[in-house]
Amino acid sequence: MIGGRHRSNAELIAQGAANLGSALFGGLPATGAIARTATNVRAGGRTPVAGPIHAVTILAVLSVAAPLAGYLAMPALSGLLILTAWNMSEPQRWRSHLAAPRSDRMLIVLTFGLTLLADLTIAIGVGVGVALGLVLRLADRDPTPPDWTPPDR
Repeated sequence: MIGGRHRSNAELIAQGAANLGSALFGGLPATGAIARTATNVRAGGRTPVAGPIHAVTILAVLSVAAPLAGYLAMPALSGLLILTAWNMSEPQRWRSHLAAPRSDRMLIVLTFGLTLLADLTIAIGVGVGVALGLVLRLADRDPTPPDWTPPDR
């Protein structure tokens, strides 16, 4: 979201370890909160430190203002969630999504439809599964893309 480098493998390993550790205390597996990340980036957060600072700030505000949260109207909260979802969809990139291959466009529509009709967890699971199938199908056709180079280790 910030156009920088991202170590997705490190994030997945840490999230997996946290989910395994949470089971020791009767916790449920969870994912990172993309809504909080998107809000954080939109507010100017650019480093990994922004996440913990954001979490501590929310904890402090809720510790002081938790009784007032009951007075918030659900329509106001739903409006905020709709605005957050709109910003997370990155409308400035829609044109490039429409120029993507047909299989990618169908994957976006499938995931979006399942999110609306079923559940976000189901939509993500099916979307990842279908995307994996598409990648494997393409790998069967051409196992080594022409611009691929092995990583430096």
